[in-house]
Amino acid sequence: MSEAAVPSAHLVATADGAVLQLAGSWRTASLAAAESALAAIAWPSSLRVDASQVQALDSAGALLLATHLQRANIPASALDDAGLADGESRILEQVRSHLDAVTAGLRPQREGLLEHIGRSTLTIWLLIVGHLNFLGMTLAFLAQALVSPRRLRLRELTAQLEQVCLNAIPVVALVTLLIGVVFAYLLGLQAEQYGASIFVVDGVGIGTTREFGPIIVAIIVAGRSGAAFTAQLGSMRLNEETDAISTLGLSPMNVLVLPRVLALMVALPLLVFIGNVMALTGAMFVAGTMLEITPTTFLARLQDNLALKHVYVGLAKAPVFALFIAIIGCRMGMTVARDTRALGIATTSTVVQSIVSVILLDAAFAVLFQHLDI
Repeated sequence: MSEAAVPSAHLVATADGAVLQLAGSWRTASLAAAESALAAIAWPSSLRVDASQVQALDSAGALLLATHLQRANIPASALDDAGLADGESRILEQVRSHLDAVTAGLRPQREGLLEHIGRSTLTIWLLIVGHLNFLGMTLAFLAQALVSPRRLRLRELTAQLEQVCLNAIPVVALVTLLIGVVFAYLLGLQAEQYGASIFVVDGVGIGTTREFGPIIVAIIVAGRSGAAFTAQLGSMRLNEETDAISTLGLSPMNVLVLPRVLALMVALPLLVFIGNVMALTGAMFVAGTMLEITPTTFLARLQDNLALKHVYVGLAKAPVFALFIAIIGCRMGMTVARDTRALGIATTSTVVQSIVSVILLDAAFAVLFQHLDI
């Protein structure tokens, strides 16, 4: 290719505005040079094209030029009166018309507010219905396992108990200890102003055992075990291991879901109890250093004023929280699409759904216990 035939593109400022001057041969053989020339242009908001120095133009070169102008949001009128020969002008016009027809169908239409609300509502409704169906299926398989204990796989249940209970004790103990410290510190700052420091023990005891302990521990378990259930079952589905289990004549519900659900329902009350003890330990430390309440006085006050019903209420919530966390985590893993991107989205969604479910369930329990005067 001669030097004169090399395609070039230069932006020139004139009194009438910016002009894109094109020259050389804009054909398939020189597309690489034409692409480099157009890529170096700092596109203004508007310009006019001068193609009078263009020696040759085919459909490939015309498509490249029209595409770059479209990406730069330059209107099609910029190509009018570009100075091309009649044949080349017709080529450019044909390419422009076909490009407009293709891109017009690809332009996403803006979704209206009502349409967005309706679509989101339908998505949430279908998600809730799916979770409730999976919950009913799980309870049915659980009833079968209670009638015929041989269906329950004890080895898998033991392995899941180790994972969701024993391995979770350090993080639960640390977080609840710090929550107890912060809770007692904030209550102590206010109570100390009125000489009511001793009532910090009552507030921490009732608040921790009845509300904060179960919620905090459930949120930790949702982020830890719920996400793990989705990731594990989703990976097995991705690798077609769940299909292999079904091919062997086994039920994925009995093999994969029930052990996880039962393990979490057993583990969460134990973790809540440990969390309560650690939170009260942290509160006792703050009460001793900040409010000069000795551990003996703290424990005596706790024993006299913390009714066991508050402890029982907190522990009673735990299996329900665990059931919903396990159902959400297992269902999201069992129904995830067979690609890694969908698996990551499902894992994130599991954590969000589990935390929201725990908060909604706790609110429902609060209303229920208020009506029952518990």
